Amino acid sequence: MAEYWTFKEDKELAIKEFLNKSAEPEMTLEFDIKVKDFINAGTASSSIKLTLKKLGVDPQILRRLAIACYEAEINIVAHSNGGKLYAFIHNELIHLKCKDEGPGLKDIEQAMVPGWSTADDLVREMGFGAGLGLPNIKKNSDMMHIESEENSPTLLEIIIMY
Repeated sequence: MAEYWTFKEDKELAIKEFLNKSAEPEMTLEFDIKVKDFINAGTASSSIKLTLKKLGVDPQILRRLAIACYEAEINIVAHSNGGKLYAFIHNELIHLKCKDEGPGLKDIEQAMVPGWSTADDLVREMGFGAGLGLPNIKKNSDMMHIESEENSPTLLEIIIMY
């Protein structure tokens, strides 16, 4: 199983402390993401953003969250066999976990290169598959973690601090 980690430098220590203490979230949201369901793609990210907006989260944080979450959701729709997206809402951050049903990433480092994509013709016809999803998630998150290998499920975790 290959892993990829990235942190914003100024947030790494706080995030590692958070991950080590395993705090219970204030709220948990769960969404089923179906394969090639472009009609409903974006529903989970919109719902999470609206929930955080009601909780008074700063608009700049909401923007970063919406981008990272939407990209993760689209990746499940476009590139996997379906999966789940979980939003664990804490007082100081949101922790997103995306678990898909495969087929996994052959090379995570290559998948992080802007413009590299495994999108099929249908995905490209729908206007997706430009190879910017994971780079956009990295750019807009304070932490990103991927566990994957070819022919296996993928776990993507994203943390954005408030």
